[in-house]
Amino acid sequence: EYQQMDREHFLHPFTDFKALGEKGTRIITRADNVYIWDNDGNQILDGMAGLWCVNVGYGRRELAEVAYRQLQTLPYYNSFFQCTHPLAVELSAKLAQIAPAHMQHVFFTNSGSEANDTVIRSVRRYWELLGEPQKSVIISRKNGYHGSTVGAASLSGMKYIHDVGARPIPGIVHIDQPYWFGEGRDHDPQEFGLHVARQLEAKILELGLDRVAAFIGEPVQGAGGVIVPPESYWPEIQRIC
Repeated sequence: EYQQMDREHFLHPFTDFKALGEKGTRIITRADNVYIWDNDGNQILDGMAGLWCVNVGYGRRELAEVAYRQLQTLPYYNSFFQCTHPLAVELSAKLAQIAPAHMQHVFFTNSGSEANDTVIRSVRRYWELLGEPQKSVIISRKNGYHGSTVGAASLSGMKYIHDVGARPIPGIVHIDQPYWFGEGRDHDPQEFGLHVARQLEAKILELGLDRVAAFIGEPVQGAGGVIVPPESYWPEIQRIC
């Protein structure tokens, strides 16, 4: 019955709806710790933690109790119109305490896609305020994933996303990914990491220092295949930036 209701009413992301309708969805009914159960009673190890967002596990009673108390006190209020609320302030301060010293401000969003759309707007607005509106190009990486909204999908370097109606917005270009295991095993890993990182410098010089606004990259590529770059990669990227 749930599969039929799902087939008739629920649109799944990144899915061939016809094929899924013919196969039937898996109905997940409960979860505890690192396991989930479907409606056939199968216990499944959830190695991906939901969609990489339930990292502390399922069924944490202390989190449920905190959420319950907060829902009774103040379930929601916006931060427009010169307003705030205690938990937003406290969490902002806590994140600033944990973050590197040069990161002291927090902007909350509802999803990764929304966060990266905000990044595009913030970066470009930053350069406008400094009197350099032409610095609007953002360099990203092939096979990187930054979300599925129009802006975030443009940052993403996955061609299959771009081919299904998510044509990249202007001002975003892509360089190679640091995928040594799949693309560089004929080379020393550290040399390969440096070689790929230096594509960033070459692209900046090609486009012009006066046009490049930012570089974006996942520390470890998730959706692209859990790709861990060679140790030489990020220090060289940092030096170039």
